[in-house]
Amino acid sequence: MEAVETLRWIQSPLEIEFSPAEANAEAFELEFDRFAESDDDPLNEWLKLARARGETKESDPVMLALLVDLHRKMDDLTAKIAGEKKARLELKSAERIDGINYTHFKLKNAALNGGARYYARMDMPVFPARTIGFFFTAESDRVGALSMMHERDQKAWDSYAASRERVLIRQRKMTDE
Repeated sequence: MEAVETLRWIQSPLEIEFSPAEANAEAFELEFDRFAESDDDPLNEWLKLARARGETKESDPVMLALLVDLHRKMDDLTAKIAGEKKARLELKSAERIDGINYTHFKLKNAALNGGARYYARMDMPVFPARTIGFFFTAESDRVGALSMMHERDQKAWDSYAASRERVLIRQRKMTDE
C-alpha cells in the first residue's frame, strides 16, 4: 500500500455519508449485501438474463440500455408519488470529498479516526446513476482506503476516476494554451 503522502489525487466533487463500522456492524453488512447487483437492480438482472438467452440479438444495445434506464426512472417516480422510500440506514457523518484515486479518497475536512473501519454510502455520477455502499479504513483523519466494495461498484468507481482525470487533463491543456 502506498504512503498517503505519495498518492496522486484527482479533484472530485463527490459527497459521502459514513459511520464507524463497529457501531452497527450486522446492519451495515446487511445493507451492503442489499447493494449487490441482483438485489439493487432487478431490471438490469432481467436484461442480463435476456441477453444470455439471446433474446436481445436484434436489439440496439444503446437503445436497450436507455429504455431500461427510462423504466428505472419511471419506477423511481412511481415510488416517490406513492410515498415509498428505500430503507437505508442512518449514517452519522456526511462530508465533501476533496480528491479520489483508484484505491483511496480524501475528505475536505478532518472527520476520521486513523485506523478505524467505516461503512459508507455515496451517489455515483455514472450511467446508470446509482448509490453504492462500501467499507473503508481511515489511514489518517482525512484519507480513507477502500477495503470492501462490490465488483460492479469498483468498476464504476474506477471508470469515474478515469473520467475525472481526463476532464482535468483537458482543462489543464486548455489553460496552458
